Amino acid sequence: MADFEFNEHHQSEIINYMRFARSKRLLRLKTIDSCFEELKDSRLVEDTFTVDEVREMLDGLQMVVRGEVEMELINTAHTNVLLLRQIFSQAEKFYLRLQSDISELENRELLEQVAEFEKTDFKITNKINQETSKPKLAPLNEGGVSELLNKEIAKLQEENDKLKSRLRTLESQAMSALDEKTKAERALKDLQRTQGEQKEINSLEDTVAALKEDYERSLSANAASQKDLKENLITAKHDLLRVQEQLALAEKELEKKFQQTAAYRNMKEILTKKNEQIKEIRKRLQKYEPDD
Repeated sequence: MADFEFNEHHQSEIINYMRFARSKRLLRLKTIDSCFEELKDSRLVEDTFTVDEVREMLDGLQMVVRGEVEMELINTAHTNVLLLRQIFSQAEKFYLRLQSDISELENRELLEQVAEFEKTDFKITNKINQETSKPKLAPLNEGGVSELLNKEIAKLQEENDKLKSRLRTLESQAMSALDEKTKAERALKDLQRTQGEQKEINSLEDTVAALKEDYERSLSANAASQKDLKENLITAKHDLLRVQEQLALAEKELEKKFQQTAAYRNMKEILTKKNEQIKEIRKRLQKYEPDD
């Protein structure tokens, strides 16, 4: 009977159903027996009967027995439908789709095994705990269903771990992007401040050029005003040196902040060119300064 074995829980449920079916069957058989007994007590009171009387009694008995058997078969079919409904509803809770093989219902070998199971296994039912308080099936917790659920849980856990890892990666990328944005904002502010200082240098260069022009014009026109022009020139040189010193400090500060950016290299080139221009201006001014 290797093809008709069950675990303890399933065997208990099957025995319960077979007990129920057997009780219904015995009840219907008693009803049929009572039909025959009633016929014997009510009709078989004479010693001889005609053919027509026997035929009439048999036809009446046939109708009664036929009705009882038909009623039992219909009730059995409806009971099986309710049982299948319970099983399918329970399977749907675990996202399972059950299928039945109708051809197996007429398998004589399996039917004989069921009959043998009913004869032998009913003797050991006292060892199995029967659930009588609730007349419904217990949840499926064993066999393939449990394995399927465990696989589904493991799959969901794996997907959850992947999502968590992805979330950590996105958070790290977001923090890096935020840091880069902060650095870029600081670099932009420093660049704007440097551009302001560059504008000041350009303004001073224009002032020096204007003073130089005035100095050259005044030198040929009035020697007495040379001293004032010289003082203005010296003052402008001092201002230029002061701004140049501030620019040098700004260069150091920018060099620390922009040492890894392309903006730093570009600014350094600009400042180098400006320093060269300043040196050139100084050389030009020296030509117009009187000898000590």
